[in-house]
Amino acid sequence: QVQLVESGGGLVQPGGSLRLSCAASGTVGRLYKTGWYRQAPGKERELVGSITIDEQINVVDSLKGRFTISRGAFPNGNTIYLQMNNLKSEDTAVYYCTGLVTGLGTYWGQGTQVTVSS
Repeated sequence: QVQLVESGGGLVQPGGSLRLSCAASGTVGRLYKTGWYRQAPGKERELVGSITIDEQINVVDSLKGRFTISRGAFPNGNTIYLQMNNLKSEDTAVYYCTGLVTGLGTYWGQGTQVTVSS
């Protein structure tokens, strides 16, 4: 199994920045892809982006230029970051980290709340 723990959420003003972290533990050797999703109030969960074990990074087109995904440097290579800049009210959501583990399926973190408000 894989455990995913998000952190870094909070309240930020419009135009501000936040960096979310997702720390993976457990069977991380089979963790092929780590991704971020978000779910705004009253809306369906949506993909933000992902990073694979070979460093292929994808961010959905609507968030490119404001959101970036990266991996921590050794010895924190099992931590994934979501850097969010120029935040807008519509970015308010619960952000979830996911992990796709070869042969085991997809795991989810508990989520972290991001609120963009003045």
